[in-house]
Amino acid sequence: MGTTSITSCCPWANLQQMSPCHHHMVMVAHNSLSGRCSRTKAFVVRENRCVDEEGGDFSGFLKRRQALVSGAGLISSAVLGFPSQGLAVVKQGLLAGRIPGLSEPDEQGWRTYRRPDEKSGGHGVGWSPIIPYAFSVPQDWAEVPVSIADLGGTEIDLRFASSKEGRLFVIVAPVLRFADNLGDNVTIERIGPPEKVISAFGPEVIGENVEGKVLSMEVAEHSGRKYYQFELEPPHALITATAAGNRLYLFNVTGSGLQWKRHYKDLKKIADSFRIV
Repeated sequence: MGTTSITSCCPWANLQQMSPCHHHMVMVAHNSLSGRCSRTKAFVVRENRCVDEEGGDFSGFLKRRQALVSGAGLISSAVLGFPSQGLAVVKQGLLAGRIPGLSEPDEQGWRTYRRPDEKSGGHGVGWSPIIPYAFSVPQDWAEVPVSIADLGGTEIDLRFASSKEGRLFVIVAPVLRFADNLGDNVTIERIGPPEKVISAFGPEVIGENVEGKVLSMEVAEHSGRKYYQFELEPPHALITATAAGNRLYLFNVTGSGLQWKRHYKDLKKIADSFRIV
């Protein structure tokens, strides 16, 4: 699958203020594993100006969330095709905690994690089942227990880490906690355009305001679902945002300065691999 890399700087304004932007590129990449095409639209940010040249009207209703701060970012980036499993049937079991979801290593030594259907969510009684997600990591990455005392609260669904390369976590947040009138089959576009999403939720990932830290942002589409992809620095972080059912998904990848320098290619591959399945 092809990739696009757009790099720039942009200190974002508040959610209600957006500057017009200029340049935008569209690239179509063929996913050789799935036989599908993935369309990536890159938003280029220059001189505090960023834009989607198509001028699409993103009708999102973002409300200010009550505090949800998850301390460190984590890693990501992998190019692979995931099993085409539909969204229609999702089972919500009673089994809580960690459940193995890793595949056997492929010929490159990468493993695919798929959230088990039987893994319970941490959002309490009354919430709908969590639609599974998947991503890939090198063989030495392992799941890290998530504590109920985690700074990110019950919305931290999963953590993975490698002592050599970095860390990642997945936030799965019910959209009703920060917006209403979005329905039960929300899309990331309805929540807001990329610049609003990173301004609203970036602080929850890196623990501080994202103004002046967004190096690049892209919009990728896989199997009809859009994914917003961001790179931030400092701290080093790769964030993928999408939505499914009535939840927002934030996939966050990070590493130390040395890990970023030595293993950026793998971290980017992990980040790019995130999919709703």
